Amino acid sequence: MIVFNANKKDIHEASLLLKKGALICMPTETIYGLGADATNQEAVQNIFKVKGRPNFNPLIAHVADLAMAEEIAEFNNFAINVAMNFW
Repeated sequence: MIVFNANKKDIHEASLLLKKGALICMPTETIYGLGADATNQEAVQNIFKVKGRPNFNPLIAHVADLAMAEEIAEFNNFAINVAMNFW
């Protein structure tokens, strides 16, 4: 296990691990979260395995904006309208 600090160098190192398919643990506002590259199917499956989470229980993918969300999900007109009004 590697413990990183919240500085540019360590965040960069953590991002390199994510790009290689590794899982990382990170603090959030309420709990610690387990993170992976949402576009890497093997990494995502590892989250389910590590957490003992059933495959039918979806994960949350954090994205920066609508364009990034559209790269990993399908949006119909209703979903685009909701995103544009509430993002």
